[in-house]
Amino acid sequence: MADKPALLPAYLIVGPDELKRKQAVARLRARVDGPFSAFNLEEVVASGETDDVSVLASLNTLPMGGDRRVVVVENAEKLPKAVSEAIVSYLDNPNESCTLALVATTLAKSTRLYKAVAKVGPRTVIECAAKKGRDLPPYVQKLAAAHGVSISPDAASELVARVGESTTMLDTQIATLAALMGGSGAITRPFVEENVARVAEVKPWEFLDRLSARDAHRALALYRLLDGSALGLLSLVTGRLRELVCARSLAARGQAHALAGELKKQEWQVRNHGRWARAFADGELEAALAACADAERALKGGADPDAEMVRLIARVCGVA
Repeated sequence: MADKPALLPAYLIVGPDELKRKQAVARLRARVDGPFSAFNLEEVVASGETDDVSVLASLNTLPMGGDRRVVVVENAEKLPKAVSEAIVSYLDNPNESCTLALVATTLAKSTRLYKAVAKVGPRTVIECAAKKGRDLPPYVQKLAAAHGVSISPDAASELVARVGESTTMLDTQIATLAALMGGSGAITRPFVEENVARVAEVKPWEFLDRLSARDAHRALALYRLLDGSALGLLSLVTGRLRELVCARSLAARGQAHALAGELKKQEWQVRNHGRWARAFADGELEAALAACADAERALKGGADPDAEMVRLIARVCGVA
């Protein structure tokens, strides 16, 4: 087995992805083992009370019974200026037998602390950028594989919708689901729906996607969880239906590839529009738009918002 690369005197683990930050810190902790690990690993949570004397004393302490000491400073963005400046000066001539790990959700590249760590050596800044929404379901599938199970794409999307975008929460939920399955097997969407409570706020686009897919059951369920006015939501529904009309029209002319440009959106934002539009027969989308206009008049006339929106959802989904 190849030897692990030597640790540098300092690292900056920075970014909003909490799980990635924890994994990076865990790898550093693992480099401090043996009977003196409790002495050779020190962890500090930065606050306004953190003082430079104690931090520098920790950094300049020699390891006991080993060749490496690791000092982890969490919430490094909250270090008082005096402590931050003391660390900057320390990094000009660091203790070569100690590794400092500064952990931060965010730290501007223009700060002296960021620049000081970056100067220490190559790859000292470990970026933990947040996953974008569309990248999370594939990421969840990788998490599932790491826990010895698999998860279908629709189940992964449902988990993200219920849990939110915290990678730590997603990993925790995957671990729980894997345990429920005995550590093997495939996680399905019904299994997620049965065993994972929704803690994330429903986003309008989730509802619009289910409506576009003519999934009446899930569209209605998501509608019940949405906040905001019926008129505001109706405006979004009308906008989505117009996009689908455009998708259907372009496809009929053999120009489906031009949809993103016509709608002034990114390709990934309209990747399912063509498939959704094909699920509507000739004239159905136009009829649905007319139903939106009827609903708007009814809502402005004082009609019951829930009754009108449920009726419209059923009409769009083809169940009324």
